[in-house]
Amino acid sequence: MRKIYIFDTTLRDGEQSPGVNLNTQEKVEIALQLEKLGVDRIEAGFPAASPGDLAAVNAVARAVKNASVMGLARSVEKDIDAVKEALKGAADPAIHIFLATSPIHRKHKLRMEKEQVLETAERAIRYAKKHFARVEFSAEDAGRTELDFLCQVTELAVREGVSVVNIPDTVGYLNPQEFGHIFKTLKEKVPGIEQIQLSAHCHDDLGMATANSLAAILNGADQIEGTINGIGERAGNTALEEVALALATRADFFQAKTTLNLKEIAKTSRLVSKLTGMAVPGNKAIVGANAFAHESGIHQDGMLKEKTTYEIISPETIGLKDSKLVLGKHSGRHAFREKLIDLGFEDLTEDQVNAAFGKFKDLADRKKDVSNEDIIALLEEKMVDTPEVFALEQLIVSFDSHSTPNATVRLKTPQGIVETKSEGNGSIDAVYRAIDALTKEEVVLDDYTIKSVTDGTDALGDVHVVLKQGDESAQGRGVSTDIIEASARAYVDALNRLIDKKNAPRRNRRDNVTLI
Repeated sequence: MRKIYIFDTTLRDGEQSPGVNLNTQEKVEIALQLEKLGVDRIEAGFPAASPGDLAAVNAVARAVKNASVMGLARSVEKDIDAVKEALKGAADPAIHIFLATSPIHRKHKLRMEKEQVLETAERAIRYAKKHFARVEFSAEDAGRTELDFLCQVTELAVREGVSVVNIPDTVGYLNPQEFGHIFKTLKEKVPGIEQIQLSAHCHDDLGMATANSLAAILNGADQIEGTINGIGERAGNTALEEVALALATRADFFQAKTTLNLKEIAKTSRLVSKLTGMAVPGNKAIVGANAFAHESGIHQDGMLKEKTTYEIISPETIGLKDSKLVLGKHSGRHAFREKLIDLGFEDLTEDQVNAAFGKFKDLADRKKDVSNEDIIALLEEKMVDTPEVFALEQLIVSFDSHSTPNATVRLKTPQGIVETKSEGNGSIDAVYRAIDALTKEEVVLDDYTIKSVTDGTDALGDVHVVLKQGDESAQGRGVSTDIIEASARAYVDALNRLIDKKNAPRRNRRDNVTLI
C-alpha cells in the first residue's frame, strides 16, 4: 500500500482558532508529542507574523529531530527570509509558501490578473529555492479556482522545482466528488506531475473536511494536511486522527496507509485540548469521550458477547484502555501508581506522583467513585510550569436567594497571607471581585467555560477562563468537585500566567493577514 504523508498544522492553522494563544513552551510540548505520534511534517507557525512567532518556530525547529519542521510564508521575500531565520538549527527544514488563485481572491484581495499571479508565484518559488531544498507551494482557495488556471499554476510550480503542491479547500466549499475530480484532473493534465507530491488541505465549514481529504487520497493525493482534534480557523480543519483511522480501518478500500503511531493519538488529543483550552466534544469521532462508550442495553449485550458487534475500532488502537479500574479513598499508593501507568503517565517523578496521590486522596474523600477521567483532570490541571505569584489558601462563600452573595478569599502572596471579603452579582462574581482586590491586578474576564469531567452530582467541575489585561491575554484552568472553588483556581492560574507574560519580553501582535 502506498504511504500517505501527514502534514500537521496544529501549531499554525490550529492556533488561529479564536481564543487560542500558545506560548513557546506549549508549542514545543505539542511539537514533541507530534514527533512521538510520528507525523512527517510539522508546520510550526508563521514567522513573519511577529518576533514572538519567529522565536517559537525556532524553538520548535531546534527541539524536533525526527520530523520535518516547516514555516509558512506569503509569496514575498521578507516572509521567506523570516522562515529562513526561524528554521536555523532545524534537522530537516522546509518552507511552505502560498498565493491565492481564485477569481474572488484575485479581484478583491490581491487585485491581480492571472498573469500577475503566475509571475508572483514564479518569483517567490525561485527565491525560496535559493534557501530551501524542499519547497511546498499552496494555491490558496484552490477549490474555487478555475480548473484550467489551477493546472497552469501547478505546472509552473512543478517546472520551478517544488517538492509539494498543495490544493486547499480554504473555505470548506467543495464536496468529495468535486474535490476528488481536481486531483484526478491534475494527475492527468499537468506535465511532470509524477515528480512532485500532491497535498490536500481541507476546512470543515460544511462538515466535509475528512470526506474531502479521503476523496483526494482516492484520486492520487500523497499528503494530507490537518490538525489534531480538527481545530483551526472558523469550523476547523481536517482532523488528522480521523483520516489515519479511516485508512487503518478500511485499508481494504483505500489501499493506503500512514506511518503514524496510532497508540499516541489519545494522548496527543488530550494534550492539544488542554493547552489550547478547546474541549473535545463528547461525540467527536475517534477521540471524543463517548467514542468507545456504550449505554444502550442492546449494545451492551452485544459488546459482552462480541466487541466487534458495535466497535469497528478497539480503544487500545489509539492508546486507551478497554477496562476501567475504579479507585476510592481506601486505595493505596501502589495501586494509584499502577493506574497512572495504565493511563499513560509513566514518566512522572516520585514527587509528582506523591503530589498527584495527595490530590487524589482529597478527591476520594469528597467523591464516592473516582474515574479515569477524574485522575487525568487532576494530573493535567497544572502541567505547564508557571511561577506561582498567587495561590488560593481558603475560600468562604455565603449565598442566600434573598440577599447579595459574598465571598471571603485568602491568598498566599509574595508579601504573605492576605484576606478580604467582597460582594457580587453572584457567588463567582463575588469571589473574582475579592481576588481582584487582593492582587490589585486590573483584568477583564474575556471568557468563562465550565464542563463536567464525568457524570453524577459529585463530578469534578473543570473551569477554563481567559483574562485580558491591555493587549495581553492568558488562559487559566481549575478543577474541583465544587465549581466555585474550581472557578477561583482557574482565575488565579490565569492571573499567574498574565504576570509571567508581563515579566517576559513583550511579544508583538500578529499582522492581520489571510492564511490558507
